[in-house]
Amino acid sequence: MRTALVVVAALATAVAVDLISGLLVRRLARGRYEWLLAPLRQACRRPAAAVLLAGALYYALPLGPAAWQRHLRHAVLVAFVVSGAWLVIKALHVAETIAFSRLPGDAVTSRRIRRARTQIRPVRRLTVAVVTIVAIGLILITFRPVRLFGISVLTSAGVVGALIGLSARTALGNAFSGIQVAFADGLHVGDVLVVDGEWGRVEEVKLTNVVIRLWDERMLILPTTYFTERPFQNWTRNESRVVGKVQIHVDHTADLDDLRREARRLVESSPLWDRDQWVLQMVDSTPQTVVIQVQASAADGASAWDLRCDLREGLVRYVRDRHPQWLPRTRGQYQP
Repeated sequence: MRTALVVVAALATAVAVDLISGLLVRRLARGRYEWLLAPLRQACRRPAAAVLLAGALYYALPLGPAAWQRHLRHAVLVAFVVSGAWLVIKALHVAETIAFSRLPGDAVTSRRIRRARTQIRPVRRLTVAVVTIVAIGLILITFRPVRLFGISVLTSAGVVGALIGLSARTALGNAFSGIQVAFADGLHVGDVLVVDGEWGRVEEVKLTNVVIRLWDERMLILPTTYFTERPFQNWTRNESRVVGKVQIHVDHTADLDDLRREARRLVESSPLWDRDQWVLQMVDSTPQTVVIQVQASAADGASAWDLRCDLREGLVRYVRDRHPQWLPRTRGQYQP
């Protein structure tokens, strides 16, 4: 009867605290803290009630000589640890959601916003993993045989520990590389990268891998250690504007001023050009041709790619239709 009364009292206390906290949150949420308190209570209501119930039961149940009483208190303690970890993980998810909702929606044009999105999610995932590991450790500590066995393994079986460390080396290396990528300011969510000749945009930065959406909608998934050990191109590290380059080969007799006028017409008539800069230059020459390069800026990587394709197509069409004599030719030398 006493145990039943204790359980009923704990349940009543948890319900009362939940109702009182709900009233306080609704009253306070009418003001400037509604964006924080309302989602926090909505997500953490059940785990908070579980923490209150388990804590009240643990401190209210008597520690008697009977075995069932000890087992009951131990089960309540395990439930308290699990519910506490559940509450912390829920709070971390709410914090991440609130942080994302407070950022502006356009994550492509702002480097600061992309940096914040890149750093928040890996930190939340690492924190959740740490909380889970700590909760499992606390639960194992409550079992004396498991605790003693764990201590004996850690102190006497160094070879087993070394093997475990070697087997986890790759996963731990990727995890630490994920944190390094998040805070090294080398890439952000939404950046345009060129990796092994593949052009794409960073879709997601996880703790152990980076997801890149390629130009043809394929997903390239690379371990985070790739970005700490190998070079890659980031076209939008400092700003989203990208300068596209187009090269074509023409004959030595080509009139550069004429090509420059046509390139200017193509660039200025394109809606993809951001009206910032463009230039046509001769950048190289071979015994058969000269290399003409056109540079034009665009608002982002995708626009720069399309602008490059349009300029290349327009210049090739102009040379082919208007001045076919400027097309590359192979000359031979006549010797009598």
